[in-house]
Amino acid sequence: MATTENQGARIYWAEEGKGAPVLLIMGLGWASNMWFRTRPLLAARYRVISFDNRGAGRSSVPAGPYSIAAMAADAAAVLDAAGTEGAHVVGASMGGMIAQEFALQYPGRVHSLTLACTAPGGPEAEHPGADAMEVLFRTGLTPEERAREIVPFLYDEKTPRERIEEDLAVLSELYPIPEGFVAQLQAILAWEAYSRLSDVRAPTLVIHGVNDRLVPAGNADLIAARIRGARLVKLANAGHIFFTDQPEQSHEVLLGFLAGQS
Repeated sequence: MATTENQGARIYWAEEGKGAPVLLIMGLGWASNMWFRTRPLLAARYRVISFDNRGAGRSSVPAGPYSIAAMAADAAAVLDAAGTEGAHVVGASMGGMIAQEFALQYPGRVHSLTLACTAPGGPEAEHPGADAMEVLFRTGLTPEERAREIVPFLYDEKTPRERIEEDLAVLSELYPIPEGFVAQLQAILAWEAYSRLSDVRAPTLVIHGVNDRLVPAGNADLIAARIRGARLVKLANAGHIFFTDQPEQSHEVLLGFLAGQS
C-alpha cells in the first residue's frame, strides 16, 4: 500500500498500467475502488493513478472541515509521490470540483481536464432538489442505509438493478466514513470556482448525465461556457453515476477525448 503525507493527512494511492499518466479523483465519501468500471479500461492504454481523498477509504480522517483547495493539494502530493510532474486529470462529482481547483492552482501539471457530473460551486451553480439535499444531510443512518437511500438520486431509472447492486457491493468494501463524509460535504458547500473558470487553459471535456438528480445537468452548461474551447457531452438515459448508467457510451467518450490529447 502506497501512502503520502500532506497537510496533516495520510493519503492512500495506487497505480496500474503504462503510458501517459491519468489521475482519477473520486467524489463525496467514496474511495477510489469505485473507479472499478473505468480504471481497467484506462490502464490498458495509460498509467492510471488513483487515490482516496482525505476522509475516505484508506486515507486518514483528520478533523474537519476540509477544503477543496486542500484536497487539490493532496492530489498534487500524490503526483509527487508517483514521480510525475503532470497528468490527464479526471474528476467525478466532488472529484470534479477538486479537479477544477487543481487546474486553477497547478495549471502546468494538467495535460487535459475531464469534469464529470460536477458543478462550479457558488451562487451560480444549479443545486439539487430538496429531496436530494434531505438525504445528504440526514443523520442517524448506517452507511448501508445511506447508500441505499441515495440510489434514486444517483442512477437513471432505466439502469438495470443488477448493475446498481454491483456498485453497492464494491461500495460496501469501503463505506463512507461519517466524520470524513461531513468534513468533505462542508468543503463542497464552502467552495466556488465559477468566477475563476475562465482562467483554465487545459483542453477540457465536460460530461454529464441528462437525468442527474444530485448535480443537475445545467451545471455542465455553466462550466463549459466558462472554459474556453471546452467540449460538452450530455448522455441520455443517464443520471449522476453515468459510468454505471451508460458504461459503453461514457467510456467511449472519455477514451476518445484522451486519445485526442496524447
